[in-house]
Amino acid sequence: MITYESEKVIIVEGLTDKRKIEKILNENVTIICTNGTLSINRFDELLDTYGLDENEVYIFVDEDKSGIKLRKQLAKELPHAEHIYTSSDYREVATTPYKFLASALVAKHFQVRPFFLI
Repeated sequence: MITYESEKVIIVEGLTDKRKIEKILNENVTIICTNGTLSINRFDELLDTYGLDENEVYIFVDEDKSGIKLRKQLAKELPHAEHIYTSSDYREVATTPYKFLASALVAKHFQVRPFFLI
């Protein structure tokens, strides 16, 4: 297993989601993109590479059909993971306003740049 510096890991669907969340965060957090799907082999690779059984894991995926399916799959494989939700009004993390995302992250005790809470 590769030792990773971060103790917090957020799993998202796409690169756009990752980039948007990275802008908001004000701490070192590993963000993993699944690209919407996750095979058993890919999951095992992520599990080993990022120490998903040992680290704090958060699932932050879209509120659409594929996101809900991925959330269920991840919840089954990572029962200790916490869930962060976007509003079904916005459906996608990438289209959710920064203020809403920042509030959702603060609610899970992430440090965010104060600018995004205004």
